[in-house]
Amino acid sequence: MERLYLDWNATTPLRAEAKAAMVEAMDLLGNPSSVHAEGRAAKSLMERCRAQIAHAIGADGQDVVFTSGTTEASALVHAGRGIHCAEVEHDAVKAWCEADLAVDGYGRVTVADPARSSLQIANSETGVIQDLPEGLWSTDLTQGFGKIPLAFNWMGATCGLVSAHKLGGPKGVGAVILKQGTDLAAGLKGGGQEMGRRAGTENLIGIAGFAAASEAAMRDLANGVWEEVAELRNILKKALEEAVEDVYFPGWNAPADGQGQAAAPALLPNTLSVISPGWKGETQVMRMDLAGVAVSAGSACSSGKVRASGVLRAMGWGEDLAGCAMRVSLGPGITREAIDRFVEAWSKARRKHGDKLRERM
Repeated sequence: MERLYLDWNATTPLRAEAKAAMVEAMDLLGNPSSVHAEGRAAKSLMERCRAQIAHAIGADGQDVVFTSGTTEASALVHAGRGIHCAEVEHDAVKAWCEADLAVDGYGRVTVADPARSSLQIANSETGVIQDLPEGLWSTDLTQGFGKIPLAFNWMGATCGLVSAHKLGGPKGVGAVILKQGTDLAAGLKGGGQEMGRRAGTENLIGIAGFAAASEAAMRDLANGVWEEVAELRNILKKALEEAVEDVYFPGWNAPADGQGQAAAPALLPNTLSVISPGWKGETQVMRMDLAGVAVSAGSACSSGKVRASGVLRAMGWGEDLAGCAMRVSLGPGITREAIDRFVEAWSKARRKHGDKLRERM
């Protein structure tokens, strides 16, 4: 049986448009920094791609700085700045920031000093979308770009972080989006590439794929593709609720001892965090893998670390429950039949796990 991929927040399939653009870029010989005809041709393509990505995210072309991905982008904008963030941020951001911002039971973050803070647009594990305060220093846009409408110039943030492989582009290329006039010293020093902000010959092939994927992602948004994905995600949630009695969905509901519970926040259209008490997240992932289904227990960059989700613990879920979380993330092309297949496989594995627990009692 064909494998079922339900881990789109970790990485996405390469779009046909991105692959075609990359193949075409492979035929360009020149270095974008060279002044001869071959170099100018490469430079011309790179600047067209910069403008395409800027347009897709609602920014200005000259303020898109190419990097190897969001991890490098985070280091570039955060290192040595004394920036604050919350425990729900990706490890690539927390590595450079003080994770001391308050998080409520739904995963919403309170920012006291925006100019010295970083706040993601959406969480990769729960899908919780944040309300960004005006004057924010930086925002990790990686999970939102391509799934929800974004307009960087209207966000009020100084820096935005994006990565190509989260929206159908290639791995190993990303960018920092900068508010016009922002002074940002190079983290990688050497040549004067990227307006002196990031040394090193640009990954033109990857950039071409990134730009093509960005344009295709905007077409999907305009055509309502992600609304269809959201409908399937909602069907999935309801089916899991009906399949077992004891299941929780962080972001949709908060822990019993969560802080002042107002209405639940908006969520990414494709993401569902599932807590099944007594069934470790990594065990669920392995069982689903054996059943031919790819899901995850959290951020892909935390794989191999057998520990409870820091995101869920920050939201108030206890160690035991946070360790029993699985993330399902959908994408365009996923069908109702695929959802039914996953629910059947997961429910069957859950029942077997419950039977084993009862045998030990």
